[in-house]
Amino acid sequence: MTITAADTMSIGLPEHSRTFPRVPESAGLARDLAVTTLRAWRLEPLLHDTTLVASELVANAVQHGSGRFLVFGVERSSRFRVRVHVTDQSRVRPVLRCPNDEETRGRGLRLVSAFAVVWGIDVHTRGKTVWADLAGTGDMNRP
Repeated sequence: MTITAADTMSIGLPEHSRTFPRVPESAGLARDLAVTTLRAWRLEPLLHDTTLVASELVANAVQHGSGRFLVFGVERSSRFRVRVHVTDQSRVRPVLRCPNDEETRGRGLRLVSAFAVVWGIDVHTRGKTVWADLAGTGDMNRP
């Protein structure tokens, strides 16, 4: 995947998104897109947190979503802030769980919540988008 100068200098909010099959392997594709995008934007300090959040959001869409495909995207909302989002065709909202120590699943949104400045869910007529904002140290709005 190649990101050109035109991609990174667009008018409005720069964004890169791709449609992937709703399969577990798409988490790796989403991470790759996030890495390529953040490097093009010179936001390497956000790589770890963004790839972790991307993996969790895609994994949730694969496990709990519906439809054959999902849409993953990264948008730059300010100089030091990015939004990662995943859209699938299910209108069922994900639930932030509190699993006990013996449970091996159910911690994905807890991780998203821990690494994101803010996250949320937008329900549409044809599905939902789960998103998370991540900010670098230059963002003065970060708590």
